[in-house]
Amino acid sequence: MKSNWKPCFGFVLQNEGGYVDNPKDPGGATNLGCTKAVWEQYVGHGVTKDNIRDLGPNDVEPLYRTKYWDAINGDNLPVGVDYAVFDFAVNSGPSRAAKILQQVLGVAADGKIGPATLAALEETNPRDVVTSVCEARLEFLQSLATYDTFGKGWAKRVSEVEQTAFNLAR
Repeated sequence: MKSNWKPCFGFVLQNEGGYVDNPKDPGGATNLGCTKAVWEQYVGHGVTKDNIRDLGPNDVEPLYRTKYWDAINGDNLPVGVDYAVFDFAVNSGPSRAAKILQQVLGVAADGKIGPATLAALEETNPRDVVTSVCEARLEFLQSLATYDTFGKGWAKRVSEVEQTAFNLAR
């Protein structure tokens, strides 16, 4: 079993950036990609915006590992595909990211990456999978009501994720 966890986590944190609280963002107060609601669920109690502002990479790493990386079976995905699906999971939820991957591969889209999905991945070119996942991700983002506000940044992120995933897959 391989793990590309550390570099992928680092890339996601670069994409997510620091603290923001944009009133047009339904996620509200967010730091390092972690929303207030997600952090409250993770720690099991209410938190303040200051608590969110104070989060550091070491704080959110275990959350990202369990809620997103492990949820998409990241350790068993091909290098490059792991990052593209992980970044998608952080941005839009692990089930949606898994289902898109499964749709791209032509397997049952149940949102759980297991033996059938992994077997289908063995028969594909990782770069082709990355391209298809990123195209489907952008299509999904374009369907969101907030695309007019955040779309330019999202499109740039998806393009950068695709390029980084290609570089990892080499």
